[in-house]
Parts: sequence; C-alpha cells; structure tokens
Amino acid sequence: MVAFGKKLKERRFPEWKKYYMNYKLMKKKVKQYAQQIQVNGQDRRHVLKEFSRMLDTQIEKIVLFVLEQQGVLASRIDTLGEKRAALEEQPDISQISELREAYRAVGRDLLQLLYFVEINATGLRKILKKFDKRCGYGFTDYYLSTRSNHPYSQLQQVFKHVGIGAVVGALSRNLADIQDRQGSYLSIYDQPSVAFKDPVIDTIKAAVDRLTHTTNFLRFLGQHALIIETEEILTPQEEKAEEERYHFMSLLLNLGNTFLYMVNTYIIVPTADDYSISLGAAATVCGVIIGSMAVAQVFSSVYFSAWSNKSYFRPLVFSSIVLLLGNTLYALAYDLDSLTVLIVGRLFCGLGSARAVNRRYISDCVPLKIRMQASAAFVSASALGMACGPALSGLLQMNFKIFALTFNQDTLPGWVMALAWLVYLIWLWISFNEPLRATEENHVPEEVDATGTIEDEELENGLSQPLLLNSEDKQLDEDEDEDQECDESEEASEESRKPATSVASAYRLLTPSVKVQLLIYFMLKYAMEILLSESSVITTYYFNWTTSSVAIFLACLGLTVLPVNIIVGSYISNMFEDRQILLASEIMVCIGIILSFNISSHYSVPQYICSALITFVFAEVLEGVNLSLLSQVMSSRLACGTYNGGLLSTEAGTLARVVADGTITLAGYLGENKLLNVTLVPSLIICISSIAATFLTYNSLLVVFFTPHKFQHELYDRRTLPHLISVRSMEVFMHGCILDGFK
Repeated sequence: MVAFGKKLKERRFPEWKKYYMNYKLMKKKVKQYAQQIQVNGQDRRHVLKEFSRMLDTQIEKIVLFVLEQQGVLASRIDTLGEKRAALEEQPDISQISELREAYRAVGRDLLQLLYFVEINATGLRKILKKFDKRCGYGFTDYYLSTRSNHPYSQLQQVFKHVGIGAVVGALSRNLADIQDRQGSYLSIYDQPSVAFKDPVIDTIKAAVDRLTHTTNFLRFLGQHALIIETEEILTPQEEKAEEERYHFMSLLLNLGNTFLYMVNTYIIVPTADDYSISLGAAATVCGVIIGSMAVAQVFSSVYFSAWSNKSYFRPLVFSSIVLLLGNTLYALAYDLDSLTVLIVGRLFCGLGSARAVNRRYISDCVPLKIRMQASAAFVSASALGMACGPALSGLLQMNFKIFALTFNQDTLPGWVMALAWLVYLIWLWISFNEPLRATEENHVPEEVDATGTIEDEELENGLSQPLLLNSEDKQLDEDEDEDQECDESEEASEESRKPATSVASAYRLLTPSVKVQLLIYFMLKYAMEILLSESSVITTYYFNWTTSSVAIFLACLGLTVLPVNIIVGSYISNMFEDRQILLASEIMVCIGIILSFNISSHYSVPQYICSALITFVFAEVLEGVNLSLLSQVMSSRLACGTYNGGLLSTEAGTLARVVADGTITLAGYLGENKLLNVTLVPSLIICISSIAATFLTYNSLLVVFFTPHKFQHELYDRRTLPHLISVRSMEVFMHGCILDGFK
C-alpha cells in the first residue's frame, strides 16, 4: 500500500504544485501535537485553535485556486460561444469540428480540476482522521460544526454543485447545439428527458459522481457487508483498467452464490427437528444439524479467503461441487436411515461456504464508482436468501417416492438445493470470466481525451488557452524536503502497511474498540441463531405450529431485513450518531431477550412473536451499525489479504452460531419444557456484557456527528442566487467528499 503523502507527490500536476494542501507539514504538526499532549499536557483549546487555523489556511488556498480555474474555464467557454455565434451565420464544417474539439478540451481541463479537488479532499479527510486518532479529540465534530454553520465559512454551502454544474451544463448545451441534429433545432432544455451523450461529458459526470458517489443507504448496506473501502484516488488510466476487469455476468454469478448459500443455510430450519425425530434422535438434535454447517464454515472461511488471493473462478466451482455433494448426502440420509450421513452432508455444505470469495470479488473486481452498489446488492442477496429459504421449505410439503428415493418435507430441501447448485455450476462454468490480477503501479496523472486515451502532446506543448498556470516556486521544494525528513518515520516503513499474514498478526492489530465491536457481533449472531434454530421446536411444543406455519414466521422475519436497513440507512443514521444507534440497539435486543422468557404457566403466541420480532429486528439494526463502525475503526491493514476484517467478522459470527446451536442441543437434555429459558440465559449474559463493554469504549468510537443530509437541511434556507463562478462550487466538492468519506 502506497502512503498517501507519496501518492500525492507523485500524482499531482507539477504546474499546480504550490496549490495542493501541504499534507506532509500537517502530518508533522499532528505528530507534534500528539507528543505535546502526552508529554506536556498541552491545552486542548490551544491545540484545536492552532490546528483549525492551519486547516482554514489550507482549505482557503485550495478553494481560491479552484475558483480562479473556474473563471478561466468560464472565460474560455464564453470565447468559444462568440465563435459559435459567428459560425451560425456562416457555417463551416471544418471550423465546427474544431469548435467541438475546443469544447471537449475545456471538458478535459475540467476533469483535471476535479481530480485536483478529489485528491485534496482525500488528504483533508485523512488528516482529520489522523488527528482524531493520534490526539484523542473529537476534532472532526468541533471543526465541521463551527465551520459549516458560520456565514463566511469556506465549507458552508454544500451539495449545491453550482459552479461545476454550470460549467458542465454549458459544455453539454454547446456540444449538443453544434452536433448534427438532422434538421432539428431544439435545445437540450426543450427535451429534458433526452440526455445528451458525449464521451467527455460522461467522464465528467462520472468524476462528479465519484466525489459524492453514493447515498447513505447504499453506503450503510456496503458497510453492512464489511467490504472496507480503501481511500484510493484513481487516475483515468486506472479507472479504465478497473472497468476492463469488470464483468457484469461474473458479478451476478458471485451474488447468485451468496443468495443460494443463504437459502441453503435456512431452508432446513423449519424441518430439521422433524428430520431428526424421523432418524430416531431427539428434536433438539436439530441444533447439531443446523450448527454443523457453521462448524465447517469456521475452517472454510480461512482457506477460501487464502484461495481468493489467486483465483475467484476455481473457489466458486469448488464451492458449488461441495454444496451439490453435501445437499445430496443430506437428502439421502432419510433412506439410509443415518443421522451420521445427515450431519456429514451439512458439514460438506459448510465447507462450501464461499462468502469470503464473494466479499473479496466485490472489493477487488468491481469498479470503485459502483462498488458500494455491488456491496449493497451483496447484503440484499443475503437478506433475500434468508427469507426465501424458510419460505421455500414451507412450499415443499409433499410426499412421494421415485424408485427407492423418498421425497418429502425432510428430504426435498436437500434435493432442491442439489439441483439448484447443479444449474448454478453449469451457468458458472459457461459464463464466469476470471479477472486478471491487478498490479499496483503509480501513475502520474495525465490528461485524457474523450475516449480515455492519453494526450501527451497537448500536455507537453500546452493548450491554446492554457488552464495550467505558469509558476515556479523553488522554496516549495525546499519546504517539502524538510517536511519529508520530519515525516519519514511515519512513511518509511512499508512493512507497517502490509496486510496481516496470520491470525496472530491480525489479532495484534485489533484495538479495544475493534474487540468490542467483534464481541457485539458475536452477541447478535448468537441471539439470532438461538431464535431461528430453536423456533421450530419451541413453536411446536408451546403452540402446535405446523411446518408451514414455522416457515411463514421465519420468512416474515427475514423479509424485515431490507426495510429495516432502508429506514436506518436513509433516516435514522442521519439523525443520530452511529454509536448512539449501536447502544440503543443493544439495549433493545436485551429487552427482546428478556421478553422472550417464559415466566408464567401460559406462554402466548403474541408474547413469542413480539419478543422475537424485537430481538430479530434490532439485532439486524445492530449488525448494520456494528459493521459500519467496525469498517471505520479497523486498521487499513485489515482491508486486504487473507486475514482481513471480513474474515475476522465472519469467524466471530460463525463461532457464535456454532456455540448457539450446541447450546440448543445440550439444553435439550434437560427437556423441551426448559429449552427456551435455558438457551436464553447465555444470550442475556452475553448481551449485558456487550452493553457494558460498549459503555467502556464509547468515547473511542470515532465517528462524525454531522452527516451530509444534516448539513443540507441546515443550510437550505441560506441559499442565494446562483452564479457561474461561486465559492460554493468548491465547498460542494471539498466538504461533500470529506463528509462522504467519514459517513
């Protein structure tokens, strides 16, 4: 992983060198502040005031430069407009073609400006995070709240896109007007539903979308998947390479594997107790049957994660074959009258868990601009599979024989899933494209034309009306050398940036906050597994529910996942801090567990359903917020490699499921009448422990207390008349990108 300071130096435009933020100097200052605080107990107000002033100066320098360049762009567009007006009176095909290329040249220069904004915004975001982490202050909260609400702040008017939007609009209109319209003289404004298409305009819009590239809901779901975003700034060449590696059908197959695996996991839950009884075992042995898949997943997650370093196609093929075999054994166990074959079949299913590959494929092979949407699709596929599994089981209520094979509600889930994996395997073999392994190269940003090719001659010879300023600043180079000497202790060690190479090294990277987040994840998975796995036994014992009734109940629980995430990701997360939502969700899960206890002679259906709904829904909320926070506080070294954050969370959740299913089976020896309360006691103890741990580490959960939507509402009434060259254009991108990265 290349240090951001080096990346900034290598990828900046030389002519704009003195207008970039002084990242090295700011890192040096952060280090000094941290040492002063530790040694001398430096006054908090003094530190905040001094560092705020430095940030203000850096942001103002960037903002004023971008405004200047927007003025140059506006002037060039105005000059080209005069030429276009003259050509309307005396059309000349060659001159029209030259005019079109001149407009596109303006667009390419605008792309350079957007790249300049993006890399500076990323630097500011990193500095804010670094200050919070090193100095232990909630500085981001202080800085954004004071600067964003002040009437003269450089960061006040966010999300307006006035300046940049006006330039893009002018380019789009003029390019549309001078193209051959086959006799039509309508403006783009007369046909708002018809979007004008030009490669340079499309590239600019993609760059704008990257700066404010996602909604809260998509980001919330993406972090739910714990696909940790590394703050990469991609050059146009790197973006093109990403797009060449991307294959939509392969992504669809990857998501299909996720969906089918979740269906496979939960399709047996409504009938596992009945299957156990038919093989001569107790109903509570369903815990072992369901949990054996999770036991195998503890090991499969590791080797699939390692395998994904080399290939994606082969692990998915292996996963499909193993799951095909496992489901076949699960179905044959009935006619073989063997509980051993049944459990071995489920173990094989667990050995086919390729969720580590599914996550890794999205992180590595999906372009950055749509990665969050793909991450959200991953979570959605999991949620849909979770709901479809029990629902499908409820539909398989039939009984017949073909030759010596029995097809009933117990065996049909195995046969149906075996067939599904066979069809998937064939589709995978035909349609999946193994992506080329990406190589890390550092590129100096170069100008790209409308098709993404390099315009070396234009950069060397200059444009007819150059956007780049001619300025020499030898003193800046000297300052950079001094900063590099002061900062080399932080950036010299490449070893400290490499991914973890073992479980032990990964564990050493876990801070107390991360450990608490993993404990919370263990707790919520344990509570959910207890609820789901014993649901068939509990409802049959207390309410005499049929398999179809249990299937409907579990399907309805599963269907709450997406609506709950929509509400939390789009609304709740805009009104409260993540850590507030986290703590409140833990308390609600605890309340749901308490309400689930049978403390009277009559255990009613409303009590069970309401308590189960509270536990499940708030556990889902907790999972999303927990993984969102985990993705923010986890070391960047755990964002890649075999022993990554996704693997650690998967192992914590899988271990919770194993322990929960084992608890159900062990509690069954005390009798079904005591099963409910006995299994809820560990859930309650773990939940209370996680709440206590959250209180202890509450202040170390570094999150941004202000979100983009909050600022939008706060600043909406202060809108003034738009004009082409506006401070707000820079405010939009700088502050919007900073906030978007934190959220």
